Parts: sequence; C-alpha cells; structure tokens
Amino acid sequence: MSVTPAYLWFDAEFSSLDLDTAELLQVAVMATNTALDPLSTPEEDLNLFIQVENPDAISPWVREHIPQVVEGSLSEEAVEVEVADNMLAAYVDRVTGGPIDAIQDRPLLAGNSVHNDWLLARRLLPAFVTRLHYRLLDVSTIKVQWRDHFGEAEFDKDSHEQLRQYFPAARLREGLAGHDAYYDIQASIAELGFYRSRLRKV
Repeated sequence: MSVTPAYLWFDAEFSSLDLDTAELLQVAVMATNTALDPLSTPEEDLNLFIQVENPDAISPWVREHIPQVVEGSLSEEAVEVEVADNMLAAYVDRVTGGPIDAIQDRPLLAGNSVHNDWLLARRLLPAFVTRLHYRLLDVSTIKVQWRDHFGEAEFDKDSHEQLRQYFPAARLREGLAGHDAYYDIQASIAELGFYRSRLRKV
C-alpha cells in the first residue's frame, strides 16, 4: 500500500460565496508529510494576495469581516491570478519532486471545507490543479463526525495555545487570525492533529 507523498494544506479567501463568479483575494499553501511535519521552510510557504479585477464584486460580508484581506488584494503586493497559479505549481513541484504524471501518486489537497477551495482552484488555478491527487483531505468531515458521533468538544481554531500544541511547527506571525488564508491552513493542520490524538484513545 503506497503512502500519500504529501498533504498540500491550501486555503483561499474569495470575494463572495457565489463560487461560479467569485474572485480570489488570497491563497496560501504549506506542504506536510502524513505525520504533519512541514516539508518546506517558512520562507518557502506561499501566502499571496491576488489582484482583484472587479472590486465592486466584493461582498459586504467580506468587506466587513476580513478587511485586511481586501486591503491586501488591493495593495501593490497583490499578484495577478495567473502569476499565483504558476507560483503554486512551482511550489508543489519543488516540495514533491514533480510534476508527477500518475494522478494517484500526487499530493492530496487538504484543509477545512476544502471542496470550496478545490472548486475555485479548478476554475482559476489550472496549473496548480494538474499537480493534485483526485482525492481531498477535508478536516471538516472529521469535525462533523467528532461532534455528532462522539459528542466531544471541537478544536478551537482561534486558540493560539491549542494551535501550537497540536502543530508545534506553527508559523504564527503577529496579527494572524481566522479568515486569513495562511493562519487557516495552520489551524487546519493543528485541528487534524487534535482529532488524531483523541481518536487513538477512543
């Protein structure tokens, strides 16, 4: 039985919940092995703000709840989505030795509710998607089962203490919090570690 070569922890912040028309505002990626150890240095992690073609299409909820992401996407630091796509693809190749021809040998896209990110990536990040396995590792599935089947308290993604406990390699920069793509991928890694540690005891 072959072991998954890597988990690609990926999160995207976007302009609205209409995934057929939404624009990307921010993307972040970090690769780990199956033991949740990072496969790249902090300097290699990608945390990119994406240039917005139509600022008027950013929903009021997004403007109110993640203004720092909106500001980042409208800043001079922001890159075109095509540039982000190429940077993401190059990152995957670098950490996995790719590109990998056999789809079953490629890394899995991982995160919370990662199907949403997958749908956006399929539409807007075609080079990145060609580096991915056909399966997804969605931590939200484990969360739902943990709550509904075991009736236990969920992981608190807003707790930096808990995040560091279950992902000791966390790279928490000052001001990072939920609804920032780079923070959210690290919270997802820690959350999987949280559930794994408890499921061993059940």
